[in-house]
Formats: sequence, structure tokens, C-alpha cells
Amino acid sequence: MVSEEGSPRSPEAKIGKEVEDLWDIQEAQLTPTEKLNACFEIIPVSEFPHASPSQVIEIRSDASLGEAVRLLSQNKILSAPVVDVDAPEDASWIDRYLGMVEFAGIVVWILHQSEKNNGPDASDAFQSAIEDSIGPAVAAAANGMASPRYRSSQPGSPKTAGNFFELLTSSDFYKNTKVKDISGSFRWAPFLALQTSNSFLTMLLLLSKYRMKSVPVVDLGGQMIDNIITQSAVIHMLGECADLQWFRSLGSKKLCELGLPLMNTNQVIKVDEDEPVLQAFRLMREKGVGGLPVVSGGNKPVANISIRDIQFLLTAPEIYKDYRSITAKNFVTSVKSYLENNQKASPFVSGMITCRKEDTLKDVITKLDSEEIHRIYVVDDDGNLEGVITLRDIISRIVHEPRGYFGDFFDGVLPLPANSRV
Repeated sequence: MVSEEGSPRSPEAKIGKEVEDLWDIQEAQLTPTEKLNACFEIIPVSEFPHASPSQVIEIRSDASLGEAVRLLSQNKILSAPVVDVDAPEDASWIDRYLGMVEFAGIVVWILHQSEKNNGPDASDAFQSAIEDSIGPAVAAAANGMASPRYRSSQPGSPKTAGNFFELLTSSDFYKNTKVKDISGSFRWAPFLALQTSNSFLTMLLLLSKYRMKSVPVVDLGGQMIDNIITQSAVIHMLGECADLQWFRSLGSKKLCELGLPLMNTNQVIKVDEDEPVLQAFRLMREKGVGGLPVVSGGNKPVANISIRDIQFLLTAPEIYKDYRSITAKNFVTSVKSYLENNQKASPFVSGMITCRKEDTLKDVITKLDSEEIHRIYVVDDDGNLEGVITLRDIISRIVHEPRGYFGDFFDGVLPLPANSRV
């Protein structure tokens, strides 16, 4: 926000003030969106406030999967760059980093351990390793997909008994698996990064239209990542700019006036509270979404599960051990109780974050910023789900991609290796 004296009181508000100054010199015949495009195109991403040190952590390629989960969880981040420990000391950033490992990639790996639909695969290796350390009978009890009868009757819903993840995380297989061993579960080499000279407009479009969860920023020819711009950081920037003149007109509009939500009820990916929680994570993986609502009674949202919540299956597996099956409802109930008992703050405990179509864009951004999330569900007066709004949707109402804007921008990105599953 801007202080009473008129000077920005935060780095994000300073950017907003710069946009405001640029706004005043744009050609009068331009539409508001065209003006914002022009303003954000002038500002380089080097001016975006640096993330806290905890958000720019790196994970070694020889780190265990458990260590990677712990680092992501403790620092409350979705992803982190993977450093190739075998790279030469003078390697450039493109050779120094192997990729970005994130909870989404770990989800893929976990699902490969619990799915038995396609005959021998990685999950068979996992099953054998589990059996070697804890015995076949216990392993079979842990793996809800072990039964051929279950496999044939429930081909689309991964299911695990409550003690599955407790056994998984205590097994030598899990402890000895390295980040580099799950390379097929995330974008491996290299990841897409911005140079410090690239513009805010490029960054916003990558986060919205091109669905990146975070954007690393590097110095050209440098060896290290200079900054990582996250969705939450962009929401905070918009929140700090909400009272500025250039945003005031847009922010005062109702969601329905802006054509939001973009997705109606039938298009929202959701999971019933009685479905296995792994089905929620599978849907996120398959549909490319970062979270989805848990619904009761067909269409009443009662909770939100995001991709980062996979951590609770791996960092606190003991809280599910008494369940025959970890349903979405059991998962939500257990995590809420666990966080409250351990006095840990989390948007998860707050339940569903909702709004109405009559709410303004400023109202929504303020809610998202205060909860440090980037997804809000639209409900009617009876609490029924009407849609979902994400940061991507909000950005799409602020800027647009000019024709041919990216040109050969993506040509410098090396192709994924042949064995990649992402």
C-alpha cells in the first residue's frame, strides 16, 4: 500500500507506484488492458522484490526423497531447483541445475508406488522392496491396490490403507531413493528461467497462460538463480497495489462484470469426500491443476486439497494408521487435527476460502493475499459450488498476450529426456 505521505511503504507498492507513473504517459487511445501491457513491458523482473532466503533453497541431486519433502514442507514452498552435484564448479546455471522438483513430481512418484493397473512397473519394485523389509503379508495389507480383485473392480481410483504411508516412509526403499532417482516425475533439464532483463509482462504471462507455478530468474551467464517469483508473491504485489489509481477501476468491478469465474460448476475438477485421497492427487496430476475442492452432497465444497498437501502423507503418516482407507474426508479431518494439536498455522485449517459473484476483484485479491493462497471457490447463497478463480484467471483480466509476443522465446529450452513422464 501507499503511506499517507504518498511514498510506497513496501517494495511491492513501489512497483505499483511505478506502474502508475508509466500509466500517465501512455497514449490516450489505448484500452486499460493495453496500457497495463505497455507499463508491465517496460518494468524488468530484476525490480521484483527478492524472495526470502527460505524460498530460494536448493536441493542436491543426491538428497533423499524424504529430505526433499522435509525441505519443501519446512520452507512452505511448492518447488525447488535441483543442483547437479556432479556438475563442474565453473558450470553455467543451465548446466548447474537439473530441474525443479516439486510436490507435483513427488505425487507422480507416490502414485506409481500405489498403482498396480498396468502389470509390472515401478510399483512392483516398490512392493518387492517393502516385502523384503517388513514381510509380504504386512505389505499386502498396506497396499490397498495389491488385490487383483480390487484392481479389476476399481481401475480408476487409487486406494491405500491407513498404514501404507507409515510403512512407506519407514522403508529402506523410501529412505534410499534419491531426488535424481525420480527424474522422470518432474521436468528434468533444463527448467525455463527468465533473465533479469525480461519484463514483468513476460513473467505474468508465464504464470497465467503458460501455467508455471513459479518463475526462476537468472543473470545472463551467471551460475546461480537470482530470484524465484511465486504466485503468492504476485498476489501480494496486487494486494499492495489495490488502492492505487491504475488498479482502482479494475479492482472495484464485481467478478460477474469481469466474466469470472471462467469455469462453471460442471468444469471444476472436484473429488467427493468419500473418494480415496489419492484420487484427488491423481486428478491434479492428470488435469494439471494445483488444487481442487472436496465436496459433500454432490456440490457443496467442504474443504480444499492442494498439491502441497501431499506432504502430510509423508511427514505425518502416523495420523492415518487407524483408517482402513484414507478417503478425502479422513485426510482433511486428520490433517486439521494434526495441525491444531501441533499449533501450526496453515490455510488448510481455515477451511474453504469462498466468495460470491457479486464480490469485487479487490475483495478476492485481499482474501487470497491474507490467506497466502492463490485459489478461491465461488459459491451461491446456499453454499453450492459455482466455480473457481485462480491467480491465472485474475492475471488474464489484467494483461493479455500480444500477437507473436514470445516469438522464439521457448526455442532455447532443451527438450525433455526420452524417459521423462512429464
